[in-house]
Amino acid sequence: MARSRLASTARAIRPLVQATCQSPRRFLTDAGGARSASVVQVTRPTHRCYSSSVGPEKPTLEARQQWREQLATAAKQDKTPLYDFHIAHGGKMVLFGGHHMPVQYQDLTLVQSHHFTREHASLFDVSHMVQHRLTGPRAADFLERVTPSSVRDMPINSSKLSTFLWPGTGGIVDDTMITRTGDEEYRVVSNAGTREKIFTFFTEETKDLQNPESGEFWWEVLQGLGLVALQGPKSAGILQDLIDPAENVNLQELYFGNSVFASLRAKKDGAWVTLPGKAMISRGGYTGEDGFEISFDAKDGAAELLATTMLELSGPENLRLAGLGARDSLRLEAGMCLYGHDIDDTTTPVEAGLSWIIPKERRGADAGFHGAETISQQLVLKSKGGKGVDRRRVGLTVQGAPAREGAEVFTKEGEKVGVVTSGSPSPTLGKNIAMAYVKDGQHKAGTELDVVVRGRKRGVTVTKMPFVASKYFKGA
Repeated sequence: MARSRLASTARAIRPLVQATCQSPRRFLTDAGGARSASVVQVTRPTHRCYSSSVGPEKPTLEARQQWREQLATAAKQDKTPLYDFHIAHGGKMVLFGGHHMPVQYQDLTLVQSHHFTREHASLFDVSHMVQHRLTGPRAADFLERVTPSSVRDMPINSSKLSTFLWPGTGGIVDDTMITRTGDEEYRVVSNAGTREKIFTFFTEETKDLQNPESGEFWWEVLQGLGLVALQGPKSAGILQDLIDPAENVNLQELYFGNSVFASLRAKKDGAWVTLPGKAMISRGGYTGEDGFEISFDAKDGAAELLATTMLELSGPENLRLAGLGARDSLRLEAGMCLYGHDIDDTTTPVEAGLSWIIPKERRGADAGFHGAETISQQLVLKSKGGKGVDRRRVGLTVQGAPAREGAEVFTKEGEKVGVVTSGSPSPTLGKNIAMAYVKDGQHKAGTELDVVVRGRKRGVTVTKMPFVASKYFKGA
């Protein structure tokens, strides 16, 4: 991957959108649920109101790139619990989502790291992402208002991908993973780059719910947690050895989209020690491979101890560290969206090819979630009396040089019909791939189009996604 691509990936920090009216208080809590003594007060200037029915207008590509540059130097520069560990292991650090994160490690190139994940296993630090906990009898009401998902009937310890939506437009505020962890409790993970925007959005949307005295609803931003992603075909065997045997957890019985809470153990001074708290182990990830995302109490050096034990027990032939660069090429091959690039405030789930996250019972205009009226009409094709959509997210295979974000897409007759949102070489396929939004009607697999790269037209073919078949573990 070219260094310019690395720089672009490393600086892909979303705008920290400011809020607009006076907001109620929000407590940050540690992993055990105790509220911090410091209370974050979110206040907003008066030039915009997010409770209106219209979401923000989409900024130009140049404006978004400028924001990323500014945020790379001006944003709060946090360190994950594994920062010192990354430095000690040769991590090449960049600022991403307001955190110092490794883009790669000195022992492997990006392409080598990509292949190693597909063939063995890699450990990614994703502690920069924001972990929320929603509790109370109205937690499901809140989630079913701000997302198109049905959550109240989710099995306990199951997860689903969803999107937070703007009122009226149905534009995507952020993508998220929702896990139901109890009868009236949910864990939600949001992106690091949208941290302030999500805080503002949640504060506005929960102002009539957030009443600790009633016990009907409570939103917490969990602190003191680490989050790592163990990805690749050898992941289950590696992780199984780190689960306390007393838990009697068999990962062969934990399928994709499900979670379990269990104690982890690590080696310290040659002896096994049990790490504090219960880790939330979720089977899934952002690479298309089998794997796990592990949320755990990171205090008192537990994060470094866990990561070190993983590496030492597995050996370099089975497990390596991986960074943002490999994560980006892996997710692109898997056909997964990157917020701020492939989806944003002006994109609806239907346009983004995410209609599958909307269950059949919630596809009517009266479904009650933000943007339901707009989205319900988009779900019906124009040929069947609906409004449909004017653009659709598609995959492209690219001839010649890779097509990067912002490259324009044309028909063979020269009509501009779209724009690339993500693109890079595919290490697995040995060809260049991209995602783009193209005009409805030009989105069918096999359609031949052109993309302009460095002033020259290159042939592209609309391709079904994922580009590389997913290998999620769903049992026999």
